[in-house]
Amino acid sequence: MATPTRPRPVTLIALLGAMLVASSAFLGADAPAGRTSYIVQGQDLDSLRSLVTEHGGEISHELGVINAVAADLTADQVAELRATKGVRRVWGNEAVEVAGKPTGPSSNGSSIVDTFYASVVSGKALHLMGIDGRGVGIAVLDTGLWRHDGIRLDSRGQVRIRAVYNAITNTLATSPLSGDDPGGHGSHVASIALSSLMTADGLYNGIAPGAHVVSVQAFNANGEGTYADVIRAIDWVVSNRNTYGIRILNLSFSAEPRSYYWDDPINQAVMAAWRAQVFVVAAAGNRGPNPMTIGVPGNVPYVMTVGAMTDNYTPGDPSDDTLATFSSAGPTYEGFVKPEVVAPGGHMKGLVQGNSTLATTYPQYYYNSTYFEMSGTSQATAVVSGVAALLLQALPSLSVDDLKCKLIAGARPAVAGKGGRQSLAYSVYQQGAGRVDAYRSITTGAVGCANVGLNIGNDIAGLQHFGGRTNQDTTSKFYLRGTLDTKESGYTWDGSYVGSNGYLWTDGYLWTDGYLWTDAFLWTDGTVGSNGYLWTDGYLWTDGYLWTDGYLWTDGYLWTDALTEMATMSGWVAPE
Repeated sequence: MATPTRPRPVTLIALLGAMLVASSAFLGADAPAGRTSYIVQGQDLDSLRSLVTEHGGEISHELGVINAVAADLTADQVAELRATKGVRRVWGNEAVEVAGKPTGPSSNGSSIVDTFYASVVSGKALHLMGIDGRGVGIAVLDTGLWRHDGIRLDSRGQVRIRAVYNAITNTLATSPLSGDDPGGHGSHVASIALSSLMTADGLYNGIAPGAHVVSVQAFNANGEGTYADVIRAIDWVVSNRNTYGIRILNLSFSAEPRSYYWDDPINQAVMAAWRAQVFVVAAAGNRGPNPMTIGVPGNVPYVMTVGAMTDNYTPGDPSDDTLATFSSAGPTYEGFVKPEVVAPGGHMKGLVQGNSTLATTYPQYYYNSTYFEMSGTSQATAVVSGVAALLLQALPSLSVDDLKCKLIAGARPAVAGKGGRQSLAYSVYQQGAGRVDAYRSITTGAVGCANVGLNIGNDIAGLQHFGGRTNQDTTSKFYLRGTLDTKESGYTWDGSYVGSNGYLWTDGYLWTDGYLWTDAFLWTDGTVGSNGYLWTDGYLWTDGYLWTDGYLWTDGYLWTDALTEMATMSGWVAPE
Protein backbone atom coordinates (compact mmCIF):
# COMPACT_ATOMS: atom_id res chain seq x y z
CA MET A 1 0.00 0.00 0.00
CA ALA A 2 1.45 3.34 -1.01
CA THR A 3 2.12 5.83 1.76
CA PRO A 4 0.35 9.14 1.14
CA THR A 5 2.48 12.23 0.66
CA ARG A 6 0.40 15.37 0.29
CA PRO A 7 -2.75 14.46 -1.67
CA ARG A 8 -5.70 16.79 -2.03
CA PRO A 9 -9.39 15.94 -2.04
CA VAL A 10 -10.71 15.21 -5.51
CA THR A 11 -14.10 14.22 -6.81
CA LEU A 12 -14.53 10.53 -7.22
CA ILE A 13 -15.13 9.95 -10.90
CA ALA A 14 -13.68 6.71 -12.21
CA LEU A 15 -11.20 7.90 -14.80
CA LEU A 16 -10.26 6.41 -18.16
CA GLY A 17 -7.62 8.91 -19.25
CA ALA A 18 -5.88 12.07 -18.20
CA MET A 19 -7.72 14.29 -15.76
CA LEU A 20 -8.16 18.03 -15.89
CA VAL A 21 -4.85 19.57 -14.89
CA ALA A 22 -4.84 23.15 -13.72
CA SER A 23 -1.93 25.52 -13.34
CA SER A 24 -0.04 25.21 -10.07
CA ALA A 25 -0.08 28.99 -9.93
CA PHE A 26 -3.57 28.65 -8.47
CA LEU A 27 -2.19 27.45 -5.17
CA GLY A 28 -2.01 30.37 -2.79
CA ALA A 29 -2.51 32.76 -5.70
CA ASP A 30 -4.76 35.07 -3.72
CA ALA A 31 -2.27 35.59 -0.91
CA PRO A 32 -0.21 38.80 -0.98
CA ALA A 33 3.49 38.58 -1.80
CA GLY A 34 5.48 37.12 1.08
CA ARG A 35 2.38 35.62 2.65
CA THR A 36 0.69 32.23 2.40
CA SER A 37 -2.84 31.18 3.26
CA TYR A 38 -3.27 29.21 6.50
CA ILE A 39 -6.14 27.91 8.59
CA VAL A 40 -5.78 28.93 12.23
CA GLN A 41 -7.91 27.21 14.87
CA GLY A 42 -8.59 28.50 18.38
CA GLN A 43 -10.96 28.05 21.28
CA ASP A 44 -13.57 30.50 20.00
CA LEU A 45 -13.97 32.63 16.91
CA ASP A 46 -14.04 36.07 18.54
CA SER A 47 -10.78 35.74 20.47
CA LEU A 48 -9.10 34.00 17.56
CA ARG A 49 -10.06 36.81 15.18
CA SER A 50 -8.43 39.30 17.54
CA LEU A 51 -5.27 37.20 17.96
CA VAL A 52 -4.72 36.81 14.24
CA THR A 53 -5.34 40.48 13.59
CA GLU A 54 -3.02 41.54 16.42
CA HIS A 55 -0.24 39.46 14.87
CA GLY A 56 -0.74 41.18 11.51
CA GLY A 57 -2.66 38.44 9.74
CA GLU A 58 -5.15 39.29 7.00
CA ILE A 59 -8.29 37.18 7.51
CA SER A 60 -9.96 35.86 4.35
CA HIS A 61 -12.46 33.32 5.76
CA GLU A 62 -14.29 32.95 9.05
CA LEU A 63 -14.84 29.23 9.68
CA GLY A 64 -17.00 29.22 12.77
CA VAL A 65 -18.00 25.58 12.31
CA ILE A 66 -14.51 24.58 13.54
CA ASN A 67 -13.65 27.79 15.49
CA ALA A 68 -11.09 28.79 12.89
CA VAL A 69 -10.20 31.46 10.34
CA ALA A 70 -8.27 31.35 7.10
CA ALA A 71 -5.67 34.09 6.98
CA ASP A 72 -2.73 35.26 4.88
CA LEU A 73 0.36 35.10 7.07
CA THR A 74 4.11 35.47 6.85
CA ALA A 75 6.37 32.69 8.12
CA ASP A 76 7.21 34.77 11.21
CA GLN A 77 3.53 35.36 11.96
CA VAL A 78 2.85 31.64 11.66
CA ALA A 79 5.60 30.86 14.16
CA GLU A 80 4.28 33.49 16.57
CA LEU A 81 0.71 32.22 16.36
CA ARG A 82 1.74 28.62 16.89
CA ALA A 83 3.40 29.70 20.12
CA THR A 84 0.44 31.81 21.25
CA LYS A 85 -1.89 30.65 23.99
CA GLY A 86 -5.39 30.20 22.62
CA VAL A 87 -4.26 28.87 19.24
CA ARG A 88 -4.94 25.14 18.91
CA ARG A 89 -3.67 24.38 15.40
CA VAL A 90 -2.27 26.05 12.30
CA TRP A 91 -2.68 24.19 9.00
CA GLY A 92 -1.56 25.10 5.52
CA ASN A 93 -4.69 26.04 3.55
CA GLU A 94 -4.23 23.14 1.15
CA ALA A 95 -5.71 23.09 -2.31
CA VAL A 96 -8.70 20.94 -3.10
CA GLU A 97 -9.25 19.82 -6.67
CA VAL A 98 -12.20 18.24 -8.39
CA ALA A 99 -11.37 16.75 -11.77
CA GLY A 100 -12.65 13.97 -13.90
CA LYS A 101 -13.53 12.34 -17.10
CA PRO A 102 -16.59 10.29 -18.03
CA THR A 103 -16.03 6.59 -18.16
CA GLY A 104 -18.82 5.20 -20.27
CA PRO A 105 -19.14 5.13 -24.04
CA SER A 106 -21.22 7.84 -25.64
CA SER A 107 -24.38 6.85 -27.46
CA ASN A 108 -27.07 8.42 -29.54
CA GLY A 109 -30.77 8.02 -29.19
CA SER A 110 -33.94 9.43 -27.76
CA SER A 111 -33.90 12.23 -25.24
CA ILE A 112 -35.93 9.88 -23.00
CA VAL A 113 -33.35 7.88 -21.07
CA ASP A 114 -33.76 5.15 -18.46
CA THR A 115 -31.13 5.48 -15.76
CA PHE A 116 -32.13 2.19 -14.04
CA TYR A 117 -30.42 2.88 -10.72
CA ALA A 118 -33.62 3.98 -8.94
CA SER A 119 -35.10 0.55 -9.60
CA VAL A 120 -31.91 -1.28 -8.59
CA VAL A 121 -32.11 0.16 -5.05
CA SER A 122 -35.92 -0.29 -4.76
CA GLY A 123 -36.60 3.42 -5.14
CA LYS A 124 -39.33 2.63 -7.67
CA ALA A 125 -41.28 0.72 -5.01
CA LEU A 126 -41.34 3.77 -2.76
CA HIS A 127 -42.21 6.12 -5.64
CA LEU A 128 -45.31 4.01 -6.26
CA MET A 129 -46.21 4.49 -2.59
CA GLY A 130 -46.03 8.28 -2.98
CA ILE A 131 -42.63 8.53 -1.26
CA ASP A 132 -40.35 10.64 -3.44
CA GLY A 133 -38.37 12.75 -0.94
CA ARG A 134 -40.82 15.65 -0.75
CA GLY A 135 -40.06 18.06 2.08
CA VAL A 136 -36.44 16.94 2.42
CA GLY A 137 -33.53 19.16 1.38
CA ILE A 138 -30.24 17.86 -0.05
CA ALA A 139 -27.26 20.20 -0.08
CA VAL A 140 -24.83 19.29 -2.87
CA LEU A 141 -21.37 20.64 -2.10
CA ASP A 142 -19.67 20.60 -5.48
CA THR A 143 -19.12 22.69 -8.63
CA GLY A 144 -22.58 24.23 -8.85
CA LEU A 145 -25.95 23.29 -10.34
CA TRP A 146 -27.41 23.33 -13.84
CA ARG A 147 -30.91 24.81 -14.14
CA HIS A 148 -32.13 21.96 -16.34
CA ASP A 149 -35.81 21.12 -15.74
CA GLY A 150 -34.85 17.72 -14.35
CA ILE A 151 -32.97 19.49 -11.54
CA ARG A 152 -34.91 22.77 -11.36
CA LEU A 153 -38.38 21.19 -11.07
CA ASP A 154 -39.50 18.51 -8.66
CA SER A 155 -41.87 15.62 -9.36
CA ARG A 156 -44.84 17.99 -9.10
CA GLY A 157 -43.38 20.49 -11.54
CA GLN A 158 -42.56 23.00 -8.81
CA VAL A 159 -39.29 24.92 -8.58
CA ARG A 160 -37.18 23.18 -5.93
CA ILE A 161 -33.80 24.96 -5.98
CA ARG A 162 -34.02 26.74 -2.62
CA ALA A 163 -30.69 28.55 -2.52
CA VAL A 164 -27.43 28.96 -4.43
CA TYR A 165 -24.43 29.73 -2.25
CA ASN A 166 -20.89 30.27 -3.53
CA ALA A 167 -18.32 29.55 -0.83
CA ILE A 168 -15.48 30.73 -3.05
CA THR A 169 -16.85 34.28 -3.18
CA ASN A 170 -18.88 33.95 0.04
CA THR A 171 -22.04 35.14 -1.71
CA LEU A 172 -25.65 34.01 -1.71
CA ALA A 173 -27.38 34.42 -5.07
CA THR A 174 -30.25 36.91 -5.03
CA SER A 175 -32.34 34.37 -6.93
CA PRO A 176 -32.07 30.60 -6.51
CA LEU A 177 -32.41 30.33 -10.29
CA SER A 178 -29.39 32.51 -11.03
CA GLY A 179 -26.68 29.88 -10.58
CA ASP A 180 -25.15 27.41 -12.99
CA ASP A 181 -22.51 24.69 -13.01
CA PRO A 182 -19.34 25.71 -14.87
CA GLY A 183 -17.65 22.42 -14.03
CA GLY A 184 -20.43 19.90 -14.62
CA HIS A 185 -19.74 17.47 -11.80
CA GLY A 186 -22.19 18.96 -9.31
CA SER A 187 -25.09 18.67 -11.75
CA HIS A 188 -24.25 15.05 -12.52
CA VAL A 189 -24.25 14.15 -8.84
CA ALA A 190 -27.42 16.13 -8.09
CA SER A 191 -29.36 14.59 -10.97
CA ILE A 192 -28.59 11.07 -9.75
CA ALA A 193 -29.96 11.96 -6.34
CA LEU A 194 -33.13 13.76 -7.44
CA SER A 195 -33.77 14.09 -11.20
CA SER A 196 -37.50 14.42 -11.93
CA LEU A 197 -37.14 13.35 -15.57
CA MET A 198 -39.09 10.24 -16.48
CA THR A 199 -38.56 7.25 -18.72
CA ALA A 200 -40.90 6.09 -21.46
CA ASP A 201 -42.33 3.63 -18.91
CA GLY A 202 -43.15 6.41 -16.46
CA LEU A 203 -40.28 5.76 -14.03
CA TYR A 204 -38.27 8.54 -12.44
CA ASN A 205 -34.60 8.88 -13.36
CA GLY A 206 -33.59 10.19 -9.94
CA ILE A 207 -33.79 8.47 -6.56
CA ALA A 208 -35.71 11.25 -4.76
CA PRO A 209 -37.46 13.32 -7.46
CA GLY A 210 -39.60 15.18 -4.94
CA ALA A 211 -36.74 16.42 -2.75
CA HIS A 212 -35.55 20.01 -2.90
CA VAL A 213 -31.94 20.99 -3.43
CA VAL A 214 -29.48 23.61 -2.25
CA SER A 215 -26.41 24.30 -4.38
CA VAL A 216 -23.24 24.92 -2.39
CA GLN A 217 -20.33 25.68 -4.70
CA ALA A 218 -16.82 25.22 -3.35
CA PHE A 219 -15.06 24.30 -6.63
CA ASN A 220 -14.58 26.48 -9.70
CA ALA A 221 -14.96 25.63 -13.39
CA ASN A 222 -11.61 23.80 -13.41
CA GLY A 223 -12.47 21.88 -10.28
CA GLU A 224 -10.19 23.92 -8.02
CA GLY A 225 -10.83 25.04 -4.48
CA THR A 226 -9.19 25.21 -1.07
CA TYR A 227 -9.73 23.61 2.30
CA ALA A 228 -10.96 26.97 3.54
CA ASP A 229 -13.61 27.14 0.79
CA VAL A 230 -14.87 23.63 1.54
CA ILE A 231 -15.03 24.30 5.27
CA ARG A 232 -16.79 27.64 4.70
CA ALA A 233 -19.30 25.76 2.54
CA ILE A 234 -19.98 23.25 5.33
CA ASP A 235 -20.20 26.10 7.83
CA TRP A 236 -22.85 27.78 5.68
CA VAL A 237 -24.86 24.55 5.42
CA VAL A 238 -24.85 24.09 9.19
CA SER A 239 -25.84 27.72 9.80
CA ASN A 240 -28.64 27.65 7.21
CA ARG A 241 -29.95 24.12 7.61
CA ASN A 242 -33.23 25.22 9.18
CA THR A 243 -33.79 28.13 6.79
CA TYR A 244 -33.67 25.87 3.72
CA GLY A 245 -34.77 22.58 5.23
CA ILE A 246 -31.40 20.90 4.67
CA ARG A 247 -31.39 17.38 6.11
CA ILE A 248 -28.70 15.80 3.93
CA LEU A 249 -25.22 16.93 2.83
CA ASN A 250 -23.73 15.14 -0.20
CA LEU A 251 -19.91 15.09 -0.28
CA SER A 252 -18.69 13.42 -3.48
CA PHE A 253 -14.96 14.01 -3.05
CA SER A 254 -12.14 12.30 -1.20
CA ALA A 255 -8.46 12.52 -0.34
CA GLU A 256 -5.92 10.22 1.24
CA PRO A 257 -5.72 10.89 4.99
CA ARG A 258 -2.78 12.87 6.28
CA SER A 259 -3.69 12.76 9.95
CA TYR A 260 -5.98 10.91 12.33
CA TYR A 261 -9.62 11.41 11.44
CA TRP A 262 -10.26 13.95 14.20
CA ASP A 263 -7.34 16.20 13.29
CA ASP A 264 -8.28 16.87 9.67
CA PRO A 265 -10.05 20.27 9.49
CA ILE A 266 -12.58 19.16 6.85
CA ASN A 267 -13.40 16.17 9.04
CA GLN A 268 -13.89 18.47 12.01
CA ALA A 269 -16.42 20.49 10.00
CA VAL A 270 -18.15 17.30 8.89
CA MET A 271 -18.45 16.12 12.50
CA ALA A 272 -19.95 19.48 13.45
CA ALA A 273 -22.55 19.04 10.70
CA TRP A 274 -23.41 15.55 11.97
CA ARG A 275 -23.77 16.86 15.52
CA ALA A 276 -26.18 19.47 14.12
CA GLN A 277 -28.31 16.60 12.70
CA VAL A 278 -27.27 17.06 9.09
CA PHE A 279 -26.96 13.58 7.57
CA VAL A 280 -23.58 13.51 5.84
CA VAL A 281 -23.10 11.07 2.96
CA ALA A 282 -19.45 10.72 1.90
CA ALA A 283 -17.69 8.83 -0.85
CA ALA A 284 -15.39 5.98 0.12
CA GLY A 285 -12.88 6.79 -2.62
CA ASN A 286 -11.71 5.30 -5.90
CA ARG A 287 -8.42 3.79 -4.71
CA GLY A 288 -9.66 0.22 -4.37
CA PRO A 289 -9.62 -2.66 -4.25
CA ASN A 290 -6.74 -2.52 -1.77
CA PRO A 291 -7.50 -2.37 1.97
CA MET A 292 -7.12 0.77 4.06
CA THR A 293 -7.87 3.10 1.14
CA ILE A 294 -10.88 4.96 2.60
CA GLY A 295 -10.37 8.69 2.12
CA VAL A 296 -11.24 11.94 3.88
CA PRO A 297 -14.03 12.68 4.85
CA GLY A 298 -15.30 9.10 4.45
CA ASN A 299 -12.95 8.02 7.25
CA VAL A 300 -15.05 9.93 9.81
CA PRO A 301 -16.62 7.11 11.84
CA TYR A 302 -19.96 8.87 12.38
CA VAL A 303 -20.98 9.57 8.77
CA MET A 304 -22.44 7.29 6.08
CA THR A 305 -19.61 6.22 3.79
CA VAL A 306 -20.50 4.71 0.43
CA GLY A 307 -18.68 2.29 -1.87
CA ALA A 308 -19.66 1.34 -5.41
CA MET A 309 -21.00 -1.75 -7.15
CA THR A 310 -21.77 -2.24 -10.82
CA ASP A 311 -24.56 -4.02 -12.67
CA ASN A 312 -22.25 -5.19 -15.47
CA TYR A 313 -24.39 -3.24 -17.97
CA THR A 314 -27.34 -5.57 -17.27
CA PRO A 315 -29.50 -3.70 -14.72
CA GLY A 316 -32.33 -6.17 -15.13
CA ASP A 317 -30.14 -9.14 -14.19
CA PRO A 318 -28.71 -8.88 -10.66
CA SER A 319 -26.96 -12.24 -10.96
CA ASP A 320 -23.93 -10.69 -12.65
CA ASP A 321 -23.57 -7.68 -10.37
CA THR A 322 -20.18 -7.21 -8.73
CA LEU A 323 -18.34 -4.91 -6.39
CA ALA A 324 -16.57 -2.25 -8.45
CA THR A 325 -12.85 -2.93 -8.42
CA PHE A 326 -12.06 0.79 -7.99
CA SER A 327 -14.18 1.13 -4.85
CA SER A 328 -12.03 1.93 -1.80
CA ALA A 329 -12.02 -0.56 1.05
CA GLY A 330 -11.57 -0.40 4.80
CA PRO A 331 -10.69 -0.62 7.52
CA THR A 332 -9.82 2.97 8.34
CA TYR A 333 -6.47 3.66 9.93
CA GLU A 334 -8.30 3.92 13.25
CA GLY A 335 -9.78 0.43 12.87
CA PHE A 336 -13.36 1.22 11.78
CA VAL A 337 -15.32 -0.87 9.29
CA LYS A 338 -15.93 1.22 6.17
CA PRO A 339 -17.78 1.66 3.88
CA GLU A 340 -21.12 1.08 5.58
CA VAL A 341 -22.96 0.34 2.31
CA VAL A 342 -22.42 0.15 -1.43
CA ALA A 343 -24.64 1.52 -4.19
CA PRO A 344 -24.72 1.64 -8.01
CA GLY A 345 -21.64 3.51 -9.20
CA GLY A 346 -20.83 2.08 -12.62
CA HIS A 347 -21.57 3.85 -15.94
CA MET A 348 -24.06 6.20 -14.29
CA LYS A 349 -26.09 8.53 -16.49
CA GLY A 350 -26.51 12.09 -15.21
CA LEU A 351 -27.28 15.61 -16.37
CA VAL A 352 -24.43 17.91 -17.42
CA GLN A 353 -24.82 21.27 -19.17
CA GLY A 354 -23.32 21.74 -22.60
CA ASN A 355 -21.03 24.69 -21.78
CA SER A 356 -19.48 23.06 -18.72
CA THR A 357 -15.81 22.16 -18.59
CA LEU A 358 -16.58 18.45 -18.74
CA ALA A 359 -18.88 18.72 -21.76
CA THR A 360 -16.61 20.97 -23.78
CA THR A 361 -13.41 19.10 -22.93
CA TYR A 362 -14.83 15.62 -23.54
CA PRO A 363 -17.64 16.01 -26.09
CA GLN A 364 -17.30 12.39 -27.19
CA TYR A 365 -18.82 11.29 -23.88
CA TYR A 366 -21.67 13.79 -23.97
CA TYR A 367 -24.82 12.96 -25.88
CA ASN A 368 -28.31 14.30 -26.51
CA SER A 369 -27.03 17.67 -25.20
CA THR A 370 -27.92 16.33 -21.78
CA TYR A 371 -26.25 13.18 -20.43
CA PHE A 372 -22.85 11.97 -19.34
CA GLU A 373 -21.92 8.48 -18.24
CA MET A 374 -19.47 8.32 -15.35
CA SER A 375 -18.33 5.71 -12.87
CA GLY A 376 -17.20 6.19 -9.29
CA THR A 377 -18.08 6.31 -5.64
CA SER A 378 -19.11 9.95 -6.23
CA GLN A 379 -22.13 8.64 -8.09
CA ALA A 380 -22.83 5.90 -5.54
CA THR A 381 -22.80 8.57 -2.83
CA ALA A 382 -25.52 10.50 -4.68
CA VAL A 383 -27.67 7.36 -4.83
CA VAL A 384 -27.50 6.98 -1.05
CA SER A 385 -28.26 10.69 -0.52
CA GLY A 386 -31.43 10.14 -2.54
CA VAL A 387 -32.38 7.02 -0.57
CA ALA A 388 -31.82 8.93 2.68
CA ALA A 389 -34.26 11.60 1.46
CA LEU A 390 -36.92 8.95 0.85
CA LEU A 391 -36.53 7.64 4.40
CA LEU A 392 -36.65 11.11 5.91
CA GLN A 393 -39.89 11.92 4.12
CA ALA A 394 -41.51 8.77 5.51
CA LEU A 395 -39.84 8.99 8.93
CA PRO A 396 -39.09 12.69 9.45
CA SER A 397 -38.19 12.40 13.14
CA LEU A 398 -35.23 10.08 12.51
CA SER A 399 -31.96 11.18 14.07
CA VAL A 400 -28.87 11.01 11.91
CA ASP A 401 -27.63 8.00 13.87
CA ASP A 402 -30.90 6.08 13.45
CA LEU A 403 -31.10 6.97 9.75
CA LYS A 404 -27.62 5.48 9.37
CA CYS A 405 -28.78 2.45 11.35
CA LYS A 406 -31.76 1.84 9.05
CA LEU A 407 -29.67 2.15 5.90
CA ILE A 408 -27.23 -0.42 7.27
CA ALA A 409 -29.96 -2.75 8.52
CA GLY A 410 -31.83 -2.66 5.22
CA ALA A 411 -28.84 -3.29 2.97
CA ARG A 412 -28.49 -6.53 1.00
CA PRO A 413 -25.03 -8.13 1.24
CA ALA A 414 -23.52 -10.01 -1.67
CA VAL A 415 -23.27 -13.68 -0.77
CA ALA A 416 -22.00 -16.83 -2.42
CA GLY A 417 -23.50 -20.28 -2.12
CA LYS A 418 -27.06 -21.41 -1.54
CA GLY A 419 -29.35 -22.05 1.40
CA GLY A 420 -27.56 -22.68 4.67
CA ARG A 421 -24.20 -22.74 2.90
CA GLN A 422 -24.19 -19.03 2.08
CA SER A 423 -21.20 -16.92 3.03
CA LEU A 424 -20.20 -13.34 2.33
CA ALA A 425 -18.93 -12.92 -1.22
CA TYR A 426 -16.96 -9.83 -0.24
CA SER A 427 -15.51 -8.82 3.08
CA VAL A 428 -17.40 -6.37 5.26
CA TYR A 429 -14.43 -4.07 4.65
CA GLN A 430 -15.31 -4.05 0.94
CA GLN A 431 -19.11 -4.05 0.81
CA GLY A 432 -20.08 -2.97 4.32
CA ALA A 433 -23.58 -4.20 5.04
CA GLY A 434 -24.18 -4.59 1.31
CA ARG A 435 -26.09 -2.82 -1.45
CA VAL A 436 -28.44 -0.15 -0.15
CA ASP A 437 -32.14 -1.00 -0.43
CA ALA A 438 -34.66 1.80 0.08
CA TYR A 439 -37.71 -0.40 0.66
CA ARG A 440 -36.05 -2.70 3.20
CA SER A 441 -34.53 0.26 5.04
CA ILE A 442 -37.83 2.07 5.34
CA THR A 443 -39.63 -1.02 6.65
CA THR A 444 -37.02 -2.26 9.10
CA GLY A 445 -37.64 -1.66 12.77
CA ALA A 446 -33.95 -1.27 13.50
CA VAL A 447 -32.85 1.68 15.65
CA GLY A 448 -29.86 2.29 17.87
CA CYS A 449 -27.46 0.16 15.81
CA ALA A 450 -25.09 2.87 14.57
CA ASN A 451 -22.34 4.86 16.28
CA VAL A 452 -22.78 3.07 19.59
CA GLY A 453 -19.91 3.81 21.95
CA LEU A 454 -18.98 7.05 20.22
CA ASN A 455 -19.34 10.52 21.73
CA ILE A 456 -19.27 13.16 19.02
CA GLY A 457 -19.32 16.08 21.45
CA ASN A 458 -16.23 14.86 23.25
CA ASP A 459 -14.60 13.98 19.94
CA ILE A 460 -15.06 17.50 18.57
CA ALA A 461 -13.90 19.04 21.84
CA GLY A 462 -10.73 16.94 21.80
CA LEU A 463 -11.60 15.19 25.04
CA GLN A 464 -11.97 11.69 23.60
CA HIS A 465 -11.18 9.99 20.31
CA PHE A 466 -12.14 6.53 19.17
CA GLY A 467 -10.99 3.45 17.32
CA GLY A 468 -12.95 0.61 15.79
CA ARG A 469 -12.82 -3.12 16.47
CA THR A 470 -10.59 -4.13 13.59
CA ASN A 471 -7.20 -5.68 14.16
CA GLN A 472 -4.69 -7.44 11.94
CA ASP A 473 -3.08 -10.75 12.79
CA THR A 474 0.49 -11.88 12.15
CA THR A 475 -0.52 -13.28 8.74
CA SER A 476 -1.75 -9.82 7.64
CA LYS A 477 -5.43 -10.77 7.83
CA PHE A 478 -7.87 -8.19 9.13
CA TYR A 479 -10.45 -9.35 11.63
CA LEU A 480 -13.11 -7.98 13.96
CA ARG A 481 -12.50 -8.39 17.64
CA GLY A 482 -15.44 -9.67 19.62
CA THR A 483 -17.68 -12.70 19.61
CA LEU A 484 -17.38 -13.90 16.03
CA ASP A 485 -19.23 -16.50 14.06
CA THR A 486 -16.14 -18.17 12.63
CA LYS A 487 -18.14 -19.73 9.79
CA GLU A 488 -18.50 -16.32 8.16
CA SER A 489 -15.31 -15.74 6.22
CA GLY A 490 -16.28 -12.13 5.50
CA TYR A 491 -15.28 -11.18 9.02
CA THR A 492 -11.67 -12.11 8.28
CA TRP A 493 -10.02 -10.65 5.22
CA ASP A 494 -6.60 -11.06 3.69
CA GLY A 495 -6.95 -7.94 1.55
CA SER A 496 -7.63 -9.73 -1.73
CA TYR A 497 -10.29 -8.89 -4.29
CA VAL A 498 -12.31 -11.89 -5.46
CA GLY A 499 -13.72 -11.39 -8.93
CA SER A 500 -16.66 -13.35 -10.25
CA ASN A 501 -19.48 -13.25 -12.73
CA GLY A 502 -21.77 -11.99 -10.02
CA TYR A 503 -23.23 -12.80 -6.63
CA LEU A 504 -26.65 -12.76 -5.01
CA TRP A 505 -27.61 -9.61 -3.12
CA THR A 506 -29.75 -11.29 -0.51
CA ASP A 507 -32.23 -10.12 2.09
CA GLY A 508 -32.05 -13.28 4.15
CA TYR A 509 -28.60 -12.97 5.61
CA LEU A 510 -28.35 -12.63 9.39
CA TRP A 511 -25.47 -10.66 10.84
CA THR A 512 -23.94 -12.11 13.99
CA ASP A 513 -23.03 -10.28 17.17
CA GLY A 514 -19.51 -10.11 15.81
CA TYR A 515 -20.57 -7.69 13.07
CA LEU A 516 -19.46 -4.68 15.03
CA TRP A 517 -19.71 -1.33 13.29
CA THR A 518 -21.47 -0.12 16.33
CA ASP A 519 -18.99 -0.20 19.15
CA ALA A 520 -15.76 1.67 19.64
CA PHE A 521 -12.67 1.76 21.77
CA LEU A 522 -11.51 4.90 23.50
CA TRP A 523 -8.20 6.23 22.24
CA THR A 524 -6.07 6.80 25.34
CA ASP A 525 -2.57 7.19 24.06
CA GLY A 526 -1.67 10.80 23.35
CA THR A 527 -1.31 14.28 24.75
CA VAL A 528 -2.71 17.57 23.58
CA GLY A 529 -0.35 20.43 22.87
CA SER A 530 -0.88 23.91 21.51
CA ASN A 531 -0.33 22.69 17.95
CA GLY A 532 -2.60 19.67 18.27
CA TYR A 533 -2.00 16.01 19.02
CA LEU A 534 1.52 14.72 19.45
CA TRP A 535 1.78 10.94 19.27
CA THR A 536 5.04 9.92 20.88
CA ASP A 537 4.98 6.14 20.60
CA GLY A 538 3.49 5.39 17.21
CA TYR A 539 0.15 3.81 16.43
CA LEU A 540 -0.80 2.13 19.70
CA TRP A 541 -4.20 1.24 21.05
CA THR A 542 -4.96 0.22 24.60
CA ASP A 543 -4.77 -3.47 23.80
CA GLY A 544 -2.42 -3.45 20.85
CA TYR A 545 -3.25 -3.07 17.17
CA LEU A 546 -0.86 -4.63 14.72
CA TRP A 547 -0.75 -3.12 11.23
CA THR A 548 1.81 -5.25 9.45
CA ASP A 549 2.60 -2.72 6.75
CA GLY A 550 3.03 0.09 9.21
CA TYR A 551 1.04 3.23 9.80
CA LEU A 552 3.62 5.93 9.24
CA TRP A 553 3.13 9.47 8.07
CA THR A 554 6.40 9.95 6.27
CA ASP A 555 6.95 13.57 7.36
CA GLY A 556 5.38 13.08 10.77
CA TYR A 557 1.54 13.34 10.24
CA LEU A 558 1.77 17.15 10.47
CA TRP A 559 0.32 19.18 7.63
CA THR A 560 2.90 20.93 5.51
CA ASP A 561 2.94 24.60 4.71
CA ALA A 562 3.95 24.15 1.07
CA LEU A 563 1.25 24.62 -1.53
CA THR A 564 3.22 23.61 -4.59
CA GLU A 565 1.86 20.23 -5.69
CA MET A 566 -1.28 19.75 -7.72
CA ALA A 567 -3.84 17.20 -6.69
CA THR A 568 -3.75 13.81 -8.35
CA MET A 569 -6.03 10.81 -8.35
CA SER A 570 -4.76 7.65 -6.70
CA GLY A 571 -5.00 5.86 -10.04
CA TRP A 572 -7.04 5.49 -13.20
CA VAL A 573 -9.96 3.11 -13.14
CA ALA A 574 -11.68 1.54 -16.09
CA PRO A 575 -15.45 1.81 -16.55
CA GLU A 576 -17.40 -0.98 -14.89
